[in-house]
Amino acid sequence: MSSVRRLMVTMANSLALKHGLSLWCCPHSASLNQVPKSSSIAFSSFRRSFVVASSAFANENREFVIVGGGNAAGYAARTFVEHGMADGKLCIVSKEGVAPYERPALTKAYLFPLDKKPARLPGFHTCVGSGGERQTPDWYKEQGIEMLYEDPVSGLDIEKQTLMTSSGKLLKYGSLIIATGCTASRFPEKIGGNLPGVHYIRDVADADSLISSLERARKVVIVGGGYIGMEVAAAAVGWKLDTTVYLQFTLILLYSTECNCFLDIPKYPKQNLPDDAIIFPEDHLLQRLFTPSLARRYEELYQENGVNFLKGVSIKNLEAGSDGRVAAVKLENGSTIEADTIIIGIGAKPAVSPFEIVGLDTSVGGIQVDGQFRTSVPGIFAVGDVAAFPLKMYNRIARVEHVDHARRSAQHCIKALLSAQTHTYDYLPYFYSRVFEYEGSPRKVWWQFYGDNVGETVEIGNFDPKVATFWIDSGKLKGVLLESGSPEEVKLLPVLAKIQPPVDKAKLQNASSVEEALEIARASLQTEVAV
Repeated sequence: MSSVRRLMVTMANSLALKHGLSLWCCPHSASLNQVPKSSSIAFSSFRRSFVVASSAFANENREFVIVGGGNAAGYAARTFVEHGMADGKLCIVSKEGVAPYERPALTKAYLFPLDKKPARLPGFHTCVGSGGERQTPDWYKEQGIEMLYEDPVSGLDIEKQTLMTSSGKLLKYGSLIIATGCTASRFPEKIGGNLPGVHYIRDVADADSLISSLERARKVVIVGGGYIGMEVAAAAVGWKLDTTVYLQFTLILLYSTECNCFLDIPKYPKQNLPDDAIIFPEDHLLQRLFTPSLARRYEELYQENGVNFLKGVSIKNLEAGSDGRVAAVKLENGSTIEADTIIIGIGAKPAVSPFEIVGLDTSVGGIQVDGQFRTSVPGIFAVGDVAAFPLKMYNRIARVEHVDHARRSAQHCIKALLSAQTHTYDYLPYFYSRVFEYEGSPRKVWWQFYGDNVGETVEIGNFDPKVATFWIDSGKLKGVLLESGSPEEVKLLPVLAKIQPPVDKAKLQNASSVEEALEIARASLQTEVAV
């Protein structure tokens, strides 16, 4: 077994079921996914009190402390402000050097070519992604929120209610909200994972470093087949269209979550490997959600934009050139593929350190919380990507890595903390992607999915531009994916996924258009109400 495969097996074992949803490869096993009727973990409903008896603490605002600087932190801050509990009370501790921002932009508009109006801060600080106010650094000052930048938390003392940062600062808290998100899964240093020119995208600094490489790149390798792979590849197409130096830019190697390895394909001898290709061992793109037929449509779109596909080649290691920068990808079959810029997007893991003591979930990873995001320790909460929470509508434990959940979970948690709200978080899984949206793109793509991708599927539409996929289980509509839908059609999707009406599969299959199929689904809602 190669070093890469050993790494991936170890990574997979430690991150098994990382997303907690069937959408993200979580098996429907009652023993793993059902929310227990009773729990040995006692969740407290009150805030912890604290006494400030020393000036040794580095933070002035000590009643509430948020650890993390991503989407969840920004939306939590807004909720504190809305309840009048931020000024002089709230402190945010972040490892990043900027105020919280809408992280999805980093693999979308932030990577547009420089002459295509790329997104830049302060343009996408939270909470503009949901139509809210842009919370710039000045906004936090005006609201009396204390911000500690570039100083990640490295220690937690539950009894003393204190935090220690990497720089040695001692912080005091009354109530603690953990919003640390995830960290990128990395290739090990011994096979080239840390070479100059090898990139991982989790924050603005990562994206800035990648842009610097793209400005001088000739051939780019993107390792990973989910959101990162698809979105970065689409952005890279824009660079190719405008800059000839990037004409032969893209070779994408996708990692298989099914076998936890990169697979060999003997039918592709090294002399026949194309210069520009997407290489992956999975059957198709975004295998955790897309059906094979749906994935083919997106693959064809990428091919129309100059991206070729080559499936199933194993990586042995990344090689450096004479200048010390990455220069090639060495494959297990002996091939060497030139690449001066590599982006690795093979997944992420919850950033639980140093908070393991509050209790982790062993099935989906992350910090275990209840329906109000309380951990087993009174006064400590966890929200966003790092939280393993009860997914009420499907009766199982989940951990969701998506901006929509980050926003909603933060808001729900803070409302429960500050008010009399006691109802359980009732989340409807939602995922989307937007690509090829830069100026001059001949085709913009925006798909949205609501619900659960279980059961049989019915696909309607020719992808010109619309296509819809319906998931039907035991006669009920469980999930819907729609590409290029109208605003009215998009509004229908969460209603369908939430109600899960009985639907006539044969009628859906016989629909002549996406519009007709959606009308059939809409009519099934009326049938459900009548029953």
